[in-house]
Amino acid sequence: MCGRYFQQRGPASIARYFETVNPLPNIPASWNRAPTQDALVVRRHPETGARHLDALRWGLVPRWAKDASGAAKMINARSESIAEKPAFREAFARRRCLVTADGFYEWRSEGKAKQPFAIALADGEPMALAGLWEGWRAPDGSILRSCTIVTGEANAKLAPLHHRMPMILPRAHWPLWLGEEPAGPDELLALLRPCPEDRVLVWPVSPRVNKVAENDAGLLARDPQAIPPPGLDDSPPDFTG
Repeated sequence: MCGRYFQQRGPASIARYFETVNPLPNIPASWNRAPTQDALVVRRHPETGARHLDALRWGLVPRWAKDASGAAKMINARSESIAEKPAFREAFARRRCLVTADGFYEWRSEGKAKQPFAIALADGEPMALAGLWEGWRAPDGSILRSCTIVTGEANAKLAPLHHRMPMILPRAHWPLWLGEEPAGPDELLALLRPCPEDRVLVWPVSPRVNKVAENDAGLLARDPQAIPPPGLDDSPPDFTG
């Protein structure tokens, strides 16, 4: 599952990394991005084939939805069912994207309390989370473009936190997922595998992250009061690399 993530790099840095060509969306950095907020998403332009970086609301609204009220419940799409589930199958076939992030948060239950952890790539590079997007027409004629993050089975390192995790795509898989190269459903589904354990760092962070209103770089600092289990006490990566 992915219910909160962070993106401290700005749109210009993300655009360079993902090689997008359109004007930059105006979205500030966020250390606590939550459902129904705008996300920075990479999509393939259907006419030019170029990569675009766009602002899409996090929480998918299917084209056939009567209203947008269910968006907060569709922030994630299970990889095992995206090819068949009505809410996702058309987007999986035609509207795949990369949801960009510097990392995400997950929580581990400790008695009655929950300890939050931050997860990032060990090399400090941005994450390309497999995503789907949709365009929904409101009754007034306006178009709402929204997205969801594809999740699958967690790797062994993250399993003590949650049994699922976002599907992080390596650069070599971006062209297939974005539709820049032809691929069938089975080939696309084969891309959705847990990120190797040695590619991710995990460390405990302050419970401040539990409140969406808390949003500053200090959220990524290690929580000195936490006593995490073995393997979940890495040092944060260097995000400037």
